Amino acid sequence: MNVNQRVTETKQDKLAWGALWALVIGFFMILLDSTIVSTAMPAIMNGLDTDINGVIWVNSAYLLAFAVPLLITGRLGDRFGPRTIYLIGLIVFTAASLWCGLAPDINTLIVARVVQGLGASMMSPQTMTFITRMFPYARRGAAMGVWGAVAGLATLVGPIAGGLFVDTLGWEWIFFVNVPVGIIAIWRVLAKVPELPRHSHSFDWLGVGLSAVAMFALVFGIQEGNTHDWGPFIGPIGSWQLIIGGAVLLGLFIWWQGANRAEPLVPLVLFRDRNFSLANIAIAFMGLSITAMSFPMILYLQSVRGLTPTLSALMLAPMAVVAGALAPVVGKNVGKIEAKYFAIPGFFLFGASITAYGLMLRADTPFWLLLLPPVFMGLGSAMIWPAVSLTATRDLGQADAGAGSGVYNTTRQVGAVLGSALIALMMESRIAVESEKAVAALAADGPASVVSGSLAEPGTGAAVPEFLHQAFSLALGQALLLPGIVAMAAALLAALFRKGARSN
Repeated sequence: MNVNQRVTETKQDKLAWGALWALVIGFFMILLDSTIVSTAMPAIMNGLDTDINGVIWVNSAYLLAFAVPLLITGRLGDRFGPRTIYLIGLIVFTAASLWCGLAPDINTLIVARVVQGLGASMMSPQTMTFITRMFPYARRGAAMGVWGAVAGLATLVGPIAGGLFVDTLGWEWIFFVNVPVGIIAIWRVLAKVPELPRHSHSFDWLGVGLSAVAMFALVFGIQEGNTHDWGPFIGPIGSWQLIIGGAVLLGLFIWWQGANRAEPLVPLVLFRDRNFSLANIAIAFMGLSITAMSFPMILYLQSVRGLTPTLSALMLAPMAVVAGALAPVVGKNVGKIEAKYFAIPGFFLFGASITAYGLMLRADTPFWLLLLPPVFMGLGSAMIWPAVSLTATRDLGQADAGAGSGVYNTTRQVGAVLGSALIALMMESRIAVESEKAVAALAADGPASVVSGSLAEPGTGAAVPEFLHQAFSLALGQALLLPGIVAMAAALLAALFRKGARSN
């Protein structure tokens, strides 16, 4: 290699890292928003007078609006430039954050979160597109490590900042904080992120419609089923009809992607690569697990054990500390060692730790014991993100970078959406069952009316009555088995990753 080539590569490397650091500010804000909201959910329940299902919709609406457009926002980045689409999304996200903080009721907050999710969907795939197109494979692992470290930092800062805001200024400030961060992010992107070559694409609007309606029907059906006792609630239509209809539409969407000869929204040819297919399923499982685990833990720590939002966040902080510290180390080595050797133990540790946390939830579990599983969750998380991301993007060509990153981010968010809906179902059903057992046990000791009246209090985010502490602890622990088992199942998928790496 001559001197001119080295100088050129050095300049390109400096440009790539400068762009990445500017982009991860917005990426950090997206993740911060997700983690900060989970800590504030009990406060939002109290402040806006809603129940568990209502506050879960605050999360599900955001995730749904985030997930569905990802299939096309990656293509929009290819067509109009990732920098342009990223900036538009950043502006929408920042403005919607202000709207969320000003929301006077739960319905307004849900609508504002939908708009916020749309902004996030425009930003997220562009980050991975820049990494894939600006970093050669040899240095892409290090870039993915930074990406993972930022995710770990957001996981740490989000809940703690959320706790501090809720304890001092009020839950509205978990959204207001995005405004100054968003302004800084816009400034840095304008200064540091270059325009990349554009690729002409057509847009599969039929595919967008089928996928959007299918996902909404599935999520709405799952999340509202328990609330309406699985009976009709839209005329003769109930949850089962919505779930079945959503599954049928999803099948039609997949069929259409294969039949569309112009340019499908999801190029099924990408899935001929085994690693891309397995990595997408694995990251969907991770999205489900990491979304589903947080609310049961936070509700237990705040509403059962009586911790403040700040203290409850600190109880989960070891996960973020370990993940943030180790992610760069894993990122530097994941390109040298087979990614599967990080992903397999990572998924197993992450899932087993969530399961262990769920099994140990009791009304009087020592707090020091609850600090141990998050350490191993963080260790597992640090190994998962860089390994799976690199496996998915390893063999993507320049022209497929936008489509591939869009599919990858979509599957992760689809998992998160389903995780949000399923954990709402699990929590409501298990709380109902365990509470009925507690009521039955006390029926001989006190008036049923007094006991029944107490059952309504936790639904609005208030502290759980003492006689229900054990029932709620068991119920929330049982709900955590869902994300734990799903994460461990992902380890089996990682074991099937194909060996070998591209060196270019």
